[in-house]
Amino acid sequence: MGETVIGRRIRVRGQVQGVGFRPFVWALARRFGVSGEVSNDAEGVLVLACGGELQRFVTALRDEAPPLARVDAVEVSGWSGRAEGFVIAASGAAGAETRVAPDAATCTDCVAEIFGTGRRRGYAFTNCTNCGPRYTILQGLPYDRAQTTMAGFALCDACRAEYEDPGDRRFHAQPVACPACGPRLWLERGGAEVSGDGVALAARALLAGEILAVKGLGGFHLCCDATQAEAVARLRRRKRRPGKPLALMAPLEVLERFARPSAEEAALLQDPAAPIVLLPKLGETLPEALAPGQAQLGWVLPYTPLHHLLCAAVGRPLVMTSGNLSGEPQVIGNAEAREKLASFADAFVMHDRQIARRLDDSVERITPQGPMVLRRARGRVPGTLPLPEGFADRQVVAYGGQMKAAICLVKNRQALLGHHLGELDEALTWEAFLQADRDFAALFDHRPEAAACDLHPEFRASIHARATGLPLIEVQHHHAHLAACLGENLWPLAGGRVAGIVLDGLGLGSDGTVWGGELLLGDYHGFERRGWLRPAPLPGGDAASREPWRNLVMRLDQAGLGAEAERLLPGRPLALLRQMAERGMNAPLSSSAGRLFDAFAAALGICAEGQSFEGEAAMRLEALAAAAPECGAYPFASDGGVIDPAPLFAAWAEDAAAGADPGVMARRFHAGLAEAFAAPARALVDRGEAAAVALSGGCFQNALLLDLTVRALGDVPVLIHRKTPANDGGLALGQALVALARLESA
Repeated sequence: MGETVIGRRIRVRGQVQGVGFRPFVWALARRFGVSGEVSNDAEGVLVLACGGELQRFVTALRDEAPPLARVDAVEVSGWSGRAEGFVIAASGAAGAETRVAPDAATCTDCVAEIFGTGRRRGYAFTNCTNCGPRYTILQGLPYDRAQTTMAGFALCDACRAEYEDPGDRRFHAQPVACPACGPRLWLERGGAEVSGDGVALAARALLAGEILAVKGLGGFHLCCDATQAEAVARLRRRKRRPGKPLALMAPLEVLERFARPSAEEAALLQDPAAPIVLLPKLGETLPEALAPGQAQLGWVLPYTPLHHLLCAAVGRPLVMTSGNLSGEPQVIGNAEAREKLASFADAFVMHDRQIARRLDDSVERITPQGPMVLRRARGRVPGTLPLPEGFADRQVVAYGGQMKAAICLVKNRQALLGHHLGELDEALTWEAFLQADRDFAALFDHRPEAAACDLHPEFRASIHARATGLPLIEVQHHHAHLAACLGENLWPLAGGRVAGIVLDGLGLGSDGTVWGGELLLGDYHGFERRGWLRPAPLPGGDAASREPWRNLVMRLDQAGLGAEAERLLPGRPLALLRQMAERGMNAPLSSSAGRLFDAFAAALGICAEGQSFEGEAAMRLEALAAAAPECGAYPFASDGGVIDPAPLFAAWAEDAAAGADPGVMARRFHAGLAEAFAAPARALVDRGEAAAVALSGGCFQNALLLDLTVRALGDVPVLIHRKTPANDGGLALGQALVALARLESA
């Protein structure tokens, strides 16, 4: 027995479970001659240590943490105990004070292994402590094998030896497996397994132009050879997805034949989160049908062993798009896939490891202002964000909006912004929303004292928030956008007011009208509306969002250019549309910047007939403008807070009559909108009413608009989204922060 000595009790908080932290601590202890033990428990990692070079040991815990770990705090206190050697102790009581690591892309060691000569050669479920599934297989805490969908796969002797060896990179890697004891893969046609190697069979099918449903980490993908235009066209026909861009997967050396990623873009592609990254079309040509009218393609590197094996066998870029019926969530179960994807897929690549929860791929891009998250999902969730200074340690839940739904939980001064769920009008997406709410509450032992939601009383998320029975805190849509941007940038609770430029599609305003192009002056506690786009009717209500020509008519009429509408839109029921607007019949007034984008796109003939997916017209307009040289800005008028685009349309009409290039006109539109909002926002800072400018709302996922607005603001401090979506996917974070601020001031 060792003798009693004075040592240290060390509590490590953060993303420290399921990332190899205990064997890392064990190795450090051996290196510094420290005795004691390390264990997982409900609060994170607990280390009891004595002897040796204790101070150097404690310093290294933070400075040398494993690649997937995130250390938020190392708390040290005295400990008196007996220790002989250093051991990894069993996990403590279940609980959820710590965090679960997101799924991580296959590491280089495991990639080498599947293409090597050992027992895992060609094995599609190879992983180690530094990579592999985490959140998508988790069924409960603490994160141990028995609490995952790997529980039914008993370890063989060889895998158990790796799992129990602290010096092995697979020590306590919960999904560890090999061909002798782990999940298996097969190719299936017509409900029957096809004899032979599943990957080789799948590769032959893809090269023959077939469409496959492939089971990934967070759900099924529909896959085809991206170089075969007919296969791409067939996939679009079957899925009834005429224009929405399709994501592509390829190893970096193949990708670089079709794109030229910068150093930042290459680093993002190779991040353990493995997001889809938007890259300009450069190099060899791929079918235009992959992303019609777009200047970029969304690329993702293989992030599972199956993907690596399949991409290597095919040797070409693959379409890898979400496997789902239109509007529904991604399919995750084998039986569900057979039922729902049979009309899309010629064959299925199946396996028998269950997916505990569906996660879409994250989508990101690099802009002149840095990284931008368009969709926060696999690889990023359930990662958390620290709360800014001044917020108390209280628990709230926020339910977001109707579109791009996501839930946010706050606990231990951390915000967990959940994964992208989708449009809550869809029945199965609504079921996924309810499941996510239950899932988060149970998995993270969450006991909120209040629920936050959007002002709109008919949003399903708002109805759900009321039904919880918790004290309800309603947050205006654009105030939530502003607060989300402040929170991500760690703006202190007492940091003072900022000027918030919030440009998006639609949100219910505090005056009962529909907002969407606002200049706010505010903070977490509240706001004033200091500027807004001149409202225009939305004839047909939701139809105006689907058919840009309706918005064009309204904006041309406001500019005194009704004759232009007659010329551009012959055969359209313009008289009826104008009558609806005049009488206010299903034609609510809106200051929406998104609908202004639609109107101008229609003026250039882009998606004038209709959009096949949300944001199509604006995305095409951005692509057109981004290719044009700098060429000035269209004018807006400003009076009493109203920002009027009528002069813009008058200037456009002159340009169009003179035969100006459409790209030049598109760029002048972007520059004009940026300057129209930047000028009054900067004035608020110059007058001392605001300390900075925050940019939020879905329109700021337009990289050109973001860049032009930042440039127009000059040298004032600017806050932008980098880790959370500027669109409604970040709304719940802002709602949660506003709710906390109100609870504190109540």
